Amino acid sequence: MDIYQISVDLKPGVRDHQFVAALDGFLGALKSSGKIEGWRLLRRKLGLGMPGLGEFQILIETRDLAQLDAAFTAASTRNEPVESAHHGVNALVINFQAALYRDFPDAHRHHGEERF
Repeated sequence: MDIYQISVDLKPGVRDHQFVAALDGFLGALKSSGKIEGWRLLRRKLGLGMPGLGEFQILIETRDLAQLDAAFTAASTRNEPVESAHHGVNALVINFQAALYRDFPDAHRHHGEERF
């Protein structure tokens, strides 16, 4: 499983429930269409968090990079209805950062012949 992690803060004046609804509309549609396996939204608790990361973390799960690429392709068409849903999220956030992680150890990894 690959995890596309997004870190954001809300723009001033944006309410948290407004952000959740927009995110659910966009990522829910990607999940329903099979472009992603699932997603989670996390919020910093008690003010604790790594410096430089936003208050919200979005974790988007895909089977592999091919599925993630299909999700990026869907979003980058800029066609409706995905364009309005994508814009509906982006218009609410600032301080966007992204990272890509994978489950580890890799299920396909062979042990005993490593050279480093």
